[in-house]
Amino acid sequence: MAIPVLMDFYAEWCGPCKRMGPILEELKKRMGDLVDIRKINVDEHMAEAQQYQISVVPTIIIEKDGILVQKFQGVTDTDTLESVLRPLVA
Repeated sequence: MAIPVLMDFYAEWCGPCKRMGPILEELKKRMGDLVDIRKINVDEHMAEAQQYQISVVPTIIIEKDGILVQKFQGVTDTDTLESVLRPLVA
């Protein structure tokens, strides 16, 4: 069974995006290898940003088996992300 994927769409120039760094580090500590966390720079990966219709950064996309589970725009806290991801790995 595939593990859930969390994609953090960000930009280097984005202040709120920088606040997501420590949040995702904490999430990684809590969830370990149960989740695949990917950081995607929208300026370098425009095709992916268009594919996921990213209009705001940061945007967090959570997928399981290639299916969109949840999309968060703006800074999202660790507890919220974990509450979505935990049932996907149970």
